Amino acid sequence: MKAVVQDRYGSPDALEFRDVEPPAASGNEVLVRVHAASVNAYDWHVMRGDPYLARLTGVGFTGPGRKIRGRDFAGRVEAVGRDVRRFRPGDEVFGDLGTADGAFAEYVCVPEDLVETKPANLTFDQAAAVPLAGHTALKGLRDIGKLQAGQHVLVNGASGGVGTFAVQIAKSMGATVTGVCRTRNVELVASLGADHVVDYTEDDFTRNGTHYDLIFDLVGNHSLTGLRRALAPGGTIVLSGGGVFSGGSLVGPMWLMIRAKLQAPFVRDRIHVLTTTPDGEILAALRRLAESGAFTPVVDRTYSLAEASDAVRYVETEHARAKVVITA
Repeated sequence: MKAVVQDRYGSPDALEFRDVEPPAASGNEVLVRVHAASVNAYDWHVMRGDPYLARLTGVGFTGPGRKIRGRDFAGRVEAVGRDVRRFRPGDEVFGDLGTADGAFAEYVCVPEDLVETKPANLTFDQAAAVPLAGHTALKGLRDIGKLQAGQHVLVNGASGGVGTFAVQIAKSMGATVTGVCRTRNVELVASLGADHVVDYTEDDFTRNGTHYDLIFDLVGNHSLTGLRRALAPGGTIVLSGGGVFSGGSLVGPMWLMIRAKLQAPFVRDRIHVLTTTPDGEILAALRRLAESGAFTPVVDRTYSLAEASDAVRYVETEHARAKVVITA
């Protein structure tokens, strides 16, 4: 089969489109013919082996331990292992491979509990955009932020992959939503249902006097002092960056999250750092939300599998809006 393979850490030029042996399903595994996969910041952080400390967590120290990039996918079941009970060949599914990687390929093998039936109202391209970004948004708002109807939530980074889901999911939960983005994305964020949009090139939400019950920060470009200044009494700050691959280095967003972990026990404000691991319950919840119309994935661009290196380069360097999808 064709796949996007990486033998060494480096730039997108290290990604090679070539033939590899196809996987085979056994036990509780589902073999999926990939129709679409999405690109996440996680992918290019692993591609570069950045931050260096993350190499100690199992991704590989001198080179990537898992050679095929990509974790979000959508496609059709090709075959199932003998212990699989929920799926059969021909079923349309989507899922998150987690740290296994491998979605930038024609086929993937996935444990049954990391696969969910594709939302009936979404295309394969749209469904592939959901797993990691949707998971992060839902967990940050519902599980960590404990968002309630009537509360005011601010999403910093509202036009990004996670942000476009967060704005829509927060509205579906009955919240008043303020989205923060750059000038060119103001119209997009408003179209997603945000009640207020802050253009960060013209206004600093940490200094304009408005206070929020929940601040969901997906960017890490403000200090904890600034974020706390914008927080309503009894409010919550949720910082998200996808675990150890969040900020790319020990400065900027990652340093903010380290400080948050150190300060959280000693301040009255509730400060949480969000990390995610693949979760079948959240995948099922995302399917139900999508089918109810609570959100529609926003796809910025699509690339062919052979163009995967260009797709990753675009996400890494061009401040992509919403999600970028690779079609196999």
